Amino acid sequence: MEHQVIEWVARYGYAAIFCLLVLGIVGLPVPDETLLTFTGYLVFKGNLKLPPAFASAFLGSACGITLSYTLGRIFGIALIHRYGSRIHISEKEVNRAHAWFERVGRWGLTFGYFVPGIRHLTAYAAGMSALETRQFALFAYSGALAWAASFLALGYFLGERWQPISAAIERYASVLALATVICAGVFLFWRLRRK
Repeated sequence: MEHQVIEWVARYGYAAIFCLLVLGIVGLPVPDETLLTFTGYLVFKGNLKLPPAFASAFLGSACGITLSYTLGRIFGIALIHRYGSRIHISEKEVNRAHAWFERVGRWGLTFGYFVPGIRHLTAYAAGMSALETRQFALFAYSGALAWAASFLALGYFLGERWQPISAAIERYASVLALATVICAGVFLFWRLRRK
């Protein structure tokens, strides 16, 4: 998939960056960090211009996370009300999740971009917990801005060395995502055992 993404970005430029990031943020298996780092490298080489490359990356990320949030908001609550009792999710737990998102969960929208797997879920969770749209936009779009800028800068400043560094980042990010999921699972198991 990585080689295909690189080929699409090299061939179709800004449109490919935008479309692939929308799909990647929604949850399809697109190597987002590699895509952004490679885009930064193409800016370094002079094949792409920085302003439209950054705009494509930011708008693709912002549109992808907005789509995820909208899907969570439209279908998430309805699914929980319909099937929640089968998986032991009560109205009280939904309200508690909403309160948690109001307190600290919004920051997951901002920093979740930097953790593969987490960035795909935070917007769905924000939509399902009915986080206010203005709050969602503030935290999610600032995260998109920081994330796109960071990886574009990485590709630009690494230049010809972008590929091995990008591979290492993908590896460590995957380990971090797995550790996060395991910790969340252990915490949920502990909470259920306490009840």
